[in-house]
Amino acid sequence: MNWLTKALDQGPFLLDGAMGSMLFKAGLKPGECAELWNVEQPEKVRAIHKAYLSAGSMAVTANTFGGTPDALARHGLETRCEELNAAAVSVARGADAQSAFRVLGDLGPFGGFLEPLGETTLPELKNMFDYQIGALHEAGADGIIIETMSDPQEAATAVHVARGFGDWPVLATLAFQKAGEDFRTMMGSTVPVALGAVIDAGADVVGANCGTGLELEDYLRLAEALVAAAGPVPVILQPNAGAPKQVDGAVVYPATPEQMGAWAKSARDAGVKVIGGCCGTTPEHLKAMAEALKRTA
Repeated sequence: MNWLTKALDQGPFLLDGAMGSMLFKAGLKPGECAELWNVEQPEKVRAIHKAYLSAGSMAVTANTFGGTPDALARHGLETRCEELNAAAVSVARGADAQSAFRVLGDLGPFGGFLEPLGETTLPELKNMFDYQIGALHEAGADGIIIETMSDPQEAATAVHVARGFGDWPVLATLAFQKAGEDFRTMMGSTVPVALGAVIDAGADVVGANCGTGLELEDYLRLAEALVAAAGPVPVILQPNAGAPKQVDGAVVYPATPEQMGAWAKSARDAGVKVIGGCCGTTPEHLKAMAEALKRTA
């Protein structure tokens, strides 16, 4: 039994919110490598972690979403995979010396397609994930979240690799969109199929994050589908702050902190055990969520 399994016995576990949209607010330019900021702008990354902890997050997610060698290669940084992932864990760990919290390594999609749709083989994918996950584990991450996956095979491969590093928490989330009355990943997988793949691979917590065009009420319907499909396995859900809209040429996420707080309570009541936020969520959203969960505990 790892630390997260024990923590869930005490009630819902609140993660943090968006990293990418917060980095853009801090000055990251479109097309720049977010992971490079772990060494070039560590104080700005650390400030985001600190703000989430002050808001009530029980764990922070390291800035390593695009930290596989293949993803870093798009910036000419593939040889710095170990350095940038280790720096991310160190930056997150230093966010608050006064409080106890956990640091999760973050692994996103590698950015391509597996054979036969693409050219990447399963052994190549395993090696890629093994390198990044190994770097995060060696750097002292307390667990890992595998997120925003569309291909259940890719997600399951990442879970299988992460599980090989021992009894640390392995969380796996996929990105869904509406498909009539149901939800499917971009690859067409249903909620039961997608969750079944990562559960079979050994994930401790399974669920969803992000998503395309989903409003908060859609995420509640998705919560019910996730809980039903996961069975006894704890569910995580990290929604965007509503469906994004274009306003004067800028992307705006419309959900207010108060709306996200009410959503968090409803998600908890629907059976979600690990709650956080994705694109567009801020420390203000997380603070409202923390307060709502505390009031209704």
